[in-house]
Amino acid sequence: MSKNNSMNAASWETPGAIAVVQKPVPEMKPGDVLIRVAASGICGTDMHICNGETPHASKNVTIGHEFAGYVQDIHPETTTDVAVGDLVAIDPNVPCHQCSFCRSAKYHLCYELACIGVTCNGGMASHVAVPSSAIYKADNLSPETASLAEPLSCAIHAVDMGAVKTGSRVLVIGAGPIGLMVTALCSTSGANVTVSEPNDMRRGIASEFGASSTIAGKVDIGGDPIKGFGYDVVFECVGLGATMEAALGYAKAGGTVVWVGVAKPGITIPVAPFDVYRRELTIKSTYTNPFGMERAIKVLKDQKVNWCKLISHTFSLDEFDQAWEVFRKNTGLKICVRPNKC
Repeated sequence: MSKNNSMNAASWETPGAIAVVQKPVPEMKPGDVLIRVAASGICGTDMHICNGETPHASKNVTIGHEFAGYVQDIHPETTTDVAVGDLVAIDPNVPCHQCSFCRSAKYHLCYELACIGVTCNGGMASHVAVPSSAIYKADNLSPETASLAEPLSCAIHAVDMGAVKTGSRVLVIGAGPIGLMVTALCSTSGANVTVSEPNDMRRGIASEFGASSTIAGKVDIGGDPIKGFGYDVVFECVGLGATMEAALGYAKAGGTVVWVGVAKPGITIPVAPFDVYRRELTIKSTYTNPFGMERAIKVLKDQKVNWCKLISHTFSLDEFDQAWEVFRKNTGLKICVRPNKC
């Protein structure tokens, strides 16, 4: 933060580009806290925003919805149990608390949902003002680990949707950060997990995260799914039409397919209704992270998994262009940007 009350921020300025620009340090409204951002992860959603593939994203928005930082200031009219200096993780999804979805415990489907880093300025900046309802204490974690709380909360929701049980045979398609998180959560729950991933490095990490086996090429379920061949639960964590379609063929009769990856708008795939009927398949999708942040922080603190292994690269905000290039080339896993030297 400079003396003229401005700061650097990674902003969606034009379609196809994220640029570091100068913006005013945000002012707090009643109910807000000011966060000095310590760690902010780059997500596939940020690439969708950059390419104009997120219809609800606001132009010129500061990206960054996976972040943690220190409370720097609290508005006088804000009621909160955090104090200045506390490390907190942020849930970027801010519901209206008024609509029918919010009032039926489905606040993530709120049709007035604000999303920090998508519809309003996010955490890929030195500072961000957020509602006090969005912050979760993350004491005893490093800022980098705390920044994983949001994507982990999404993975928790996905595993909930899959209703994975001890002994379930699970297939995870894609070993990016979300796929690896799903793998670890299923494995520590007692499931037998196979991971399909073409990248050698990611397959190796999948084994460290609890995969019983990994597949580099085509998945072969070994027989007719109607006769019990295939997987109890299949998680598609890529977001491509081809892998979403393929996932349907890997579930055995009575199985569940969970589409976790985010496809581009307009993507369609062929589905054979009779086949779905005959196998009595359950097809689900996941959207954001309802009631997941507190659970995610507890999981991170349990340290049953070396979650920091997901962070392959760390950059300063001044090095954002390098961070974005590494992310764009898909040569790492989770790319973490540190806007401040905290």
